[in-house]
Amino acid sequence: MEFETVETEIIEGVAVPVAHSWAHQNTMDLLRQQLAPALRPNGLCAGSGDLALPGTTDRYLPDLAVVPAELARGEGALPPDRTLLVVEATEPSSADTDRTVKRRRYARFGAPLYLLVDRQERACTLFSQPGALGYTRVEGPHPFGVPVRLPEPFELDLDTGEF
Repeated sequence: MEFETVETEIIEGVAVPVAHSWAHQNTMDLLRQQLAPALRPNGLCAGSGDLALPGTTDRYLPDLAVVPAELARGEGALPPDRTLLVVEATEPSSADTDRTVKRRRYARFGAPLYLLVDRQERACTLFSQPGALGYTRVEGPHPFGVPVRLPEPFELDLDTGEF
């Protein structure tokens, strides 16, 4: 008998199982390939390690987070303000959470860039300039096929055509 490993996030104090479709995984793979040239040369690492929201019981497993490589060597969860980029790609079961709850919480806890890849709406939105009341800069939504510019330290245009 084969068993599937199910990861769990804690969102607003509620345990939520995380499962991703192959289409979702493909989107993340395409994104990782595009980010790769900007990672190691800038001392960065990309992965889906867990993020803890200080002062809460919440723990998120972003679809992708980019952090300084030296932080990726530690064993514990990182707070969002230690990331350089957090990416969530929506699934039908998690779209509303990614669009609202996580966007607010990533901003509140200082994630400098939040890229929402909305697979149901077929659009990408880049949120930046976080604060206690949310992100103050929003670029998008850009329909899939329109490049999304990532600022420093990435300095690249994401090709969203295959998402």
